[in-house]
Amino acid sequence: MPTLRVFDPALCCSSGVCGSEVDQALVTFAADVAWLTAHGQVVERLNLAQEPLAFANEPLVRERLERDGDAALPVLLMDGAVRLVGRYPSRRELAEWSGLAYVAPEPKPSSRRLVIVSAESSP
Repeated sequence: MPTLRVFDPALCCSSGVCGSEVDQALVTFAADVAWLTAHGQVVERLNLAQEPLAFANEPLVRERLERDGDAALPVLLMDGAVRLVGRYPSRRELAEWSGLAYVAPEPKPSSRRLVIVSAESSP
């Protein structure tokens, strides 16, 4: 299986899923990465704030940063080739790149209750 390298923007932690204002795209991507790794995909995430030399030492990423600045991030490389720039991929995209069958995430159960009011019960 190919190796996926994710060059993340500067995040407060390795996944960015921390703090009081969490970006939903990061939460979704973290779940998708967990799904990928559970299926044997090798994923390496690199954080600009914590591993700047990795960004400088990867010519494809360095070129994107020089041309587009931080707007280029994240940059995703699959076996050394640029697959996506400037946004996180969907689970469907990740599955296609990895040769896995796409499985939609389970919907979250609603905490709302349905109340049915009958017209017959009105006074």
